[in-house]
Amino acid sequence: MAPIRDQIVDDLKNTISRLESRISELEGQLGHGGSSSSSSAEGVRMILIGPPGAGKGTQAPRIKEKFCACHLATGDMLRAQVTKKTALGREAKKIMDAGGLVSDEIMVNMIKGELENNAECKSGFILDGFPRTVTQAEKLDEMLTTSRKPLQHAVELQIDDALLVSRITGRLIHPASGRSYHKVFNPPKDAMKDDVTGEPLIQRSDDNAETLKKRLGTYHEQTSPVVNYYQKTGIWKPIDASQEPGQVWQSLLKVFDSKVVVGGQSGSLLNKLGLKN
Repeated sequence: MAPIRDQIVDDLKNTISRLESRISELEGQLGHGGSSSSSSAEGVRMILIGPPGAGKGTQAPRIKEKFCACHLATGDMLRAQVTKKTALGREAKKIMDAGGLVSDEIMVNMIKGELENNAECKSGFILDGFPRTVTQAEKLDEMLTTSRKPLQHAVELQIDDALLVSRITGRLIHPASGRSYHKVFNPPKDAMKDDVTGEPLIQRSDDNAETLKKRLGTYHEQTSPVVNYYQKTGIWKPIDASQEPGQVWQSLLKVFDSKVVVGGQSGSLLNKLGLKN
C-alpha cells in the first residue's frame, strides 16, 4: 500500500503547486486593476506533436510570432549546446560519441535551462520534438509543474503517411531559423532562398522516401502512447495537417481561443475543480 500512498502525496503536492501558481496569477491580475489580457499577452505553453513533414516547422514560427514565445526544437537545442560546449553539451557529446542516447534528464534540464534563461520564453514556449515517450512526458510534466509553468495545449498534427512522402521529398529548410518551405506546396518567393533573410535553403540528406518510412515507423511506435497520455489530461487537440498551411493555422487559432485546461499528472483533478490556468 505504501506506493499508493506515495502517489497520493505526490499528486497532492502537484495540486498544491498548481494552486499556488494560479493564486499568484490571480494576484497579478488584481494588481493590474483586474483587467483581462488578450491571449497573446498571456502567452502560451504547448507542445507540437506530429510526424516528419506534418508542418511543425511551418506552424511553430507563426505561433512564436503570435505569442512572442520561444520555439524550443529540442534537436536544434541539443546541437547548439554541443556547439557552445556548455556543461550539458559536453556531457551529451560524450554520450553521442560513444553511440549512446542522450538521457531524459539531460533533455529535461536543457529545456529547464532555456525556460529560465531565454528571455523569449517569458511569454511562453512551443516544444517541438519532445517528449517522444511517456517517461519523457512524465519527467517534463514534473519539471514544468515544479516551475509553475504547466502545459496548456498538446496539439497533434495528424496526416496520412502516404501524403508525407511528397511533402518530405520536396521540403526545403532554412538552417539558421528552422523555417521550412516546400518546392510545390509552400515555395519560397525566390528559388532556394529564405523569404526573411535571403540566405540559401537546403534539403536534408535524410529527406527521402526510404528513410522516411523508417522514421514514420519509429514515430508511430513511440508517439501513440504519448498521445494517449495527453488525451487523459484533457489538453490534447487534433488538427488535420493535410489541409493547406493557412487552413491549419486557422484550426490552431481555434484551439488557442478555446477554454484552456491544465495538463499533467494532476490536470484531471484541477480541471474537474474548475481551477484552470
